Amino acid sequence: MDLFKAIIIAIIEGLTEFLPISSTAHMGFIANLMGMEETEFLKMFQVSIQFGAILAVVAAYWKKFFDFQNLKFYYKLAFAVLPALGLGFLFDDKIEALLGNQVAISAMLVLGGVVLLFADSWFKNPTIDDEKDMSIKKAVIVGFWQCLAMMPGTSRSAASIIGGMSQGLTRKAAAEFSFFLAVPTMLAVTVYSIFVKTWGKTTPNPMKGYEMILSSSDFMIAFVVGNVIAFIVALIAIKSFIGLLNKYGFKPWGWYRIIVGIVLLIYFTQFQ
Repeated sequence: MDLFKAIIIAIIEGLTEFLPISSTAHMGFIANLMGMEETEFLKMFQVSIQFGAILAVVAAYWKKFFDFQNLKFYYKLAFAVLPALGLGFLFDDKIEALLGNQVAISAMLVLGGVVLLFADSWFKNPTIDDEKDMSIKKAVIVGFWQCLAMMPGTSRSAASIIGGMSQGLTRKAAAEFSFFLAVPTMLAVTVYSIFVKTWGKTTPNPMKGYEMILSSSDFMIAFVVGNVIAFIVALIAIKSFIGLLNKYGFKPWGWYRIIVGIVLLIYFTQFQ
């Protein structure tokens, strides 16, 4: 993989993973625009560089993640991630097939944007301003909301934040819990894509993710550099997003999704 293109993809991943605008849609468009062939390594790379984004959350909220006296925090994440683990395993092949359907992903970008336009008005009276006041039951419900993002283009962040707000969390608390829930969710997806999943089922020599990474020095460099870049950019995005969300709400993100989604629909239906 070309290192420059890998860096661009990593920047897009770090910038969009925790914003409610769908990292999948943005990475797919940029890869297509740069003329990148949809190889098994590219698909695995787009998933595996989430590891860098995961580390960004842990670094940004290290006191929370290493507060071993607050065991209820870990219980909430453990239970909340179960729906995604179960449904993700069951529908893995279908999800992978949808990753190549840019028209469907673009349409979901628009649809999700329309939802965000009304999200603030739907949840006007939050009662929970801190994760500590959130029950395990509510955390599990947010975990089911997160599963909506199995349709590429939905945005894991958008689904889980709106899920949190539906359970009475403020925008800030819902966004932060979305960040926290991303860690076990994306860690599981990354580990599965690298060490368990066999990529290239239709090729003569299918390989697991780590075998592809180790098969080429270019792949190894792209993987390492991609994760470092994703970490740095995601850390900046996380710090910025909370302030922007508190100040402006969801409408700007909704309009952004609608405009970008329409542009992508035109691009993929008329020029591809």
